[in-house]
Order: sequence, then structure tokens, then C-alpha cells
Amino acid sequence: MSIDLSQFIPTFLEESFEGLELMETSLLGLDQGDSETINAIFRAAHSIKGGAGTFGFEAVAEFTHLVETLLDEMRDGRRTITESGVELLLESVDCMRLLIEAIRDDTSCETSKINEVAQQLENALNQDSVTTDANDSAAVTIEDSNATSATAGLVKWQIQFIPEHHLVQTGNDPILLFSALTELGEVTVECDGKNLPSLEDIDAEEVYLEWHITLVGDTDEEQIREIFEWVEDECVLIITQAPLTETTNVVEGKNNNDCTEELAVNNADIHANSVAKTPDARQVTAISTGNTAQATAPEILNQNAVENPIQPEPVSSSNLPNNTNSQSTTASKGKADAGSIRVGVDKVDSLINLVGELVITQSMLSELGTDFELSKVEKLSAGLEQLLQNTKELQESVMRIRMLPISFAFNRFPRLVHDLEKKTGKVIDLITYGEQTELDKTVMEQIGDPLIHLVRNAVDHGIEPADVRLSKGKSEKGQVVLNAYHQGGSIVIEISDDGSGINREAVFNKAKEKGIIDGNSPLTDAQVFDLVFEPGFSTAAQVSDISGRGVGMDVVKKNIQALGGRIQVESTIDVGTTFKINLPLTLAILDGQLVRVGTETYIIPLITIVESLQTQIEHINRVSGNMVLYRLREDNVPVIPIYQLFNIEADTTNVEHALLVVVEADGQKIGLLVDDLLAQQQVVIKSLKDNYQQVEGISGATILGDGSVAMILDIPGMINMALKTAQYNQGHGQHYHQESAGVLQ
Repeated sequence: MSIDLSQFIPTFLEESFEGLELMETSLLGLDQGDSETINAIFRAAHSIKGGAGTFGFEAVAEFTHLVETLLDEMRDGRRTITESGVELLLESVDCMRLLIEAIRDDTSCETSKINEVAQQLENALNQDSVTTDANDSAAVTIEDSNATSATAGLVKWQIQFIPEHHLVQTGNDPILLFSALTELGEVTVECDGKNLPSLEDIDAEEVYLEWHITLVGDTDEEQIREIFEWVEDECVLIITQAPLTETTNVVEGKNNNDCTEELAVNNADIHANSVAKTPDARQVTAISTGNTAQATAPEILNQNAVENPIQPEPVSSSNLPNNTNSQSTTASKGKADAGSIRVGVDKVDSLINLVGELVITQSMLSELGTDFELSKVEKLSAGLEQLLQNTKELQESVMRIRMLPISFAFNRFPRLVHDLEKKTGKVIDLITYGEQTELDKTVMEQIGDPLIHLVRNAVDHGIEPADVRLSKGKSEKGQVVLNAYHQGGSIVIEISDDGSGINREAVFNKAKEKGIIDGNSPLTDAQVFDLVFEPGFSTAAQVSDISGRGVGMDVVKKNIQALGGRIQVESTIDVGTTFKINLPLTLAILDGQLVRVGTETYIIPLITIVESLQTQIEHINRVSGNMVLYRLREDNVPVIPIYQLFNIEADTTNVEHALLVVVEADGQKIGLLVDDLLAQQQVVIKSLKDNYQQVEGISGATILGDGSVAMILDIPGMINMALKTAQYNQGHGQHYHQESAGVLQ
């Protein structure tokens, strides 16, 4: 079957440009030991490489593989993050952008620059990290005639100190902090008075200044932070390590003591006498694009690339010289390409008919409102009922417009598997089911990358080589199966292979070796298999450009959870592995059951509810560890009082003759103790994470008809909370009946 992959290229381009922007911005603010930032840069590069490989853009994939490998060494601590290394990565981002822009514009790009940077990447990778550090040190010695062997063991720190206005009112004095810093090494201080108000508006008890400090000494970040620990809640403190290029003990011709004395003046005097230091060329190029880095120091300074060696915020690539036009063009083209959707004519016709019905209903209600009388109440009620029906149908029709067959996501994999067969030498048969199962466009776009990771993982880790399969009595051709189907109000996507399965012991031992688990607590198979989603976890013996770097699986889980979904792993040795993803059909609407607990209203997703019932005393079983089980036919269901979980007052605190809503997720059941069952209705989901922060047991919020806010319960999260509570009680000697442990595990 011939598949046209070109329809997916605009999405790849948009995501790639976003990834490049993230890489560039993060590189500009990259610090030694900043693991979260380096991981984010690495994931962006890995996603670009994976997408490029899918669509056959070999030049992008091969070049990005070099970048990714260098980043991999940095994030694992095998290579020190140096200024020269960051500069090389920034130039690499420029080259990646040139390659992707050439794809977007269907043109060729200059290969000499790309080849040159690729050679530099290869040279860097061929050097051992220790050798690289030694070469960097030698280069510094040549560039800086003032540097001597006395610099051994010294570290250069850049400190940005922005106190809150009321700092001195709490008895703290910045001058004393700077004086304490001088005990750690040689200190250089710059004062920034850009926020000083006019003279008549100055309050003598307020601090309006910011300070940029350079400290050179045999010290570490923890010692610096100890000096500022008394004011850490009353300031912005940014500490970064910088390359040690020179040592000096003067500031504007003064020694450290003179500097301290000079700072001990009032705010107005400091502002009047503060001098903006000129950044050296190395500092400027560290936050500039590849083009700017090639300019001489005077040219860079004339471009006003920076005003201070330390930037209070990461520098946006859109603000950098020689790059603005390129970035704006990229952004506009990417967004334009991604702003369309194919809609069937029948769906459009349905919308038009519904709009017509709404117009008729609106006209009728307007006429009733002109000269309203009590005799028209019945007609008004009928009109409102019709309006409600039309609105509901319109909502469903609009949602259907956003629904696309999952074949849009599945169609990219035949080419991917075909290419992987060539790289691995394996023989693989890709089988797909449920291609016409529809999914919301937003969900479809965000699930693409996790699916790519899982398919690549199945091919590289799951399927054995042909000779190994034959020795096990299997067919030499391995199978990767993609299946999608609706289940209630959600969609289930399964990625299965008939390979070697997951070695439980290998995963357990690797997790213990990495310190992810202590190895003393017993874990179920499901809990062990869930460890493969830990960041940086991998049991691959060799690293390839397909997988095995310990990246991807953690991204898979994060992306799925961000969509309100969950992922499960089932595996049997020499039989195969299945990754099962449950996703909501849409991110906007939820069918929910409203329940009341005390004065609070909560929403339980309708698809998770098994049944609601009035408890009976004879079915209640109290066990040690403060656990209550309710016998529901053949199951012992743990009872979770919502009022205890969220620390609120409730009308009903006794489980006897109470209302119990039995819910199920991931094959596990719990009973939620509530005060009252209210209505069932569709609600519009509002993200709690975007507007506040993620709360365990809560998946989002909604606004009810009366204007009040109701929380949407995250049933898998609540089950997880119940499991943690049970394990905690068990670990503290509150052993409960074996049946209860079995239910939650």
C-alpha cells in the first residue's frame, strides 16, 4: 500500500522549529550541573532526529545525531559543559535550522558551513572529555597572558542579586553580604540602578538597586548560597559558573576593601556613580547566534548584543541581531501550515442545519420576550428546551469536526518500520487495526511523538534478530501491531510486539543500580515494568541512533499524562510486550457525575463509574491499618472517604448506610464515600496545571451553571493515593488483611 507521508510534513516542520527555539534559548542560559535544562535540550534534539528519520530527511537526522550524542555526554556527566561546547551547539542549532528551512522552502542550502560544523562535532566526540578539558585550559593560558598556575583550583562565579524593595526593613544590608563574599575569594561588583525612581519619589527605607557580582575563588555554589540564606526569600538570586579566563582583584581601580567602602553610600549616589562595564567578546558571543559569533569584539559591541555580562532572563532568539527576520518567517510559515483541518461535507451540512435551527429558536424566544405574559410561560419553557437541545447538538457537531481518523497517526509508521528494518537487519511485519477510529485533532497531534518512541522501542528492543527468533521456534518475521478502539468515552491505543518481552529481573536490578528503588520493597510485575518510564532508564547494552539512550520512555509517559491519559505495560518473556494507552476522546468536554461532599461539589468522570449504592452493614469489613473494605459481589473494594483525602468537613463520616460510588481504573476498583449524588452533565475542562499547579487526585476543574468552581477527580490518581496510604500503613506496622492488599496491588 502506497502512503503519502507529505501530508504530515507541515506538522513536523512546525514542531522542529519550536524544538530549535527551545534548544537555542536553553543553551543560552545553560549552566554546569543544570540537569533539567540539558535534558530538555536533549529531548528536543532527539524528537527532531526521530521525526526527520520518519520522513526520510537523512541529512537532518544524521547531523542531529551528532548533536544528540554530544548532549548525551554532557547530561551523563562524561563531558564538562564549557563555553566552547555551548558555542559549538549554538552553531549546530543554526545548521539544523538551515537544513529544515531548506526542506520547508524546497530549496538547497549551503553545505560548506554544515559540513564544517559536522566535522567540529565529530572532532569533539572523538576527544576524551578529560583531554577536551585539558585543551580548553591550554587555550585559556594562550589567550590570557595574565593567567598563571595560581589559577589552579579557582572557580569563577557570576552572581545576580535582585533584592526586594523592603529588604533593609527586615534588618538586612546588602553591603554586609558583599563583605562576606570577599572571604570566599576576589570579588567584583557592578551596580544596576535602572529601577531607581525620580529623586522626589525615593523612599529612604526602600532598595531600588540590583547587583551583578563576579567571584573568583576556590569555593562552590553551596558556600555562596549560605551567605545569602538569610535573604533567600526576599530576593532573586541567580548563581552561574563561568569560564575562568582571568583573575583580578580590583574593581574600577580599587581593591576589594575599597569596593566595599564605595558601595556603602546611599541609593542616589550609587546610581549616579555606577559605571556600566563593557562585556568582553567571549561573554557576548556566548549569548549570540552563529553569525554574530564571527564578528570582532568592537562590531559585536556596536550591535548592542548585551548590556551586562549577566542576563536577568534567558535571551530570546527573536531579539538577537542577524536572526530576527529568519525567526519571524519561520514562525509565520509554521503556524500557517498547521492551521487547517480537513472536514467532511456531511459534517459542514449538519452544522449549517443546526445553525438554522438556532436562528429559528432565537427568533421565537425574541418574539416571546417582546410582550411577555404569564400565559406564554408554557411556550417559553418549550423554547428554552428547544434551545438546550440545539445547543447540545451544535456542541457535538463542532466536536465531531475536530475528530480525525487515527490513520493520520498510523500512516507514518510503515515508512518508519521499513527504514528500521534496513538499519537493524530484522524482518518485521507491521499490522494495524482500527485505522478509522476517530480522535480529537489536538490529541492526535500530541500523541504522535509518544507513538513513534514506542514503535521504535518495539523494533529495537522488542523484536529479536531473525536467527534468535528461529532458535526459539518463532517465525523469523517479527510482528508489531498497532490497534485503536473506543472504550466508553475514551480511546485505547495498543502497541504490541511478539518479541522477547521485558526481563523483569534486569529492569529491577538496573533500577536498583541507578538508585531509582531501594531494592528492599517487594514490587509487583506492573510496578517493575512501570520503571521503564523513569528518566534516563535503559537496559540497552549498546547505544544506537534508534534507541537505548534512556530517553523517550519518560517523554512518552509525560506526554500521555499531559493529555489526561495513562499507559500500562504488559509483558511475558519470549511472548511479547504490549503498551496500552488510554486517552480521552477530546481535551475539552467531559461527561461527569456531580457529587457533593460537605459544601464542596466534585465531578467524577462518568466512564470510570461502575455503580452507585447505599452501603449495607453486613458487607462492611474493617481491617487493621484503618482500612475499610466493602464486599461487592466477588470483590473487596477499599473505601476511600473523600473528606479525609482532601481534608474537608462532610455530612457523612460513618461508612454504614452511606452513599458509595464505585469507580474503576487500570483494572482496580475503589469506593468513594460521598454525601449526595447530584446531576449528570457535560462539563468544559479547565486545566488546573496551567492556571494553578498540578494537584494529586485532581485532573482539572470546571465552572458550573451557578458560577461556582468544581474539581474533576482523577480516579487513577486517587487509586494511587489510596495505594500509597495502604503501603504507608503497612510499613508502619499497621498490617491489614491480605485481601485488602491484593485489591490495591
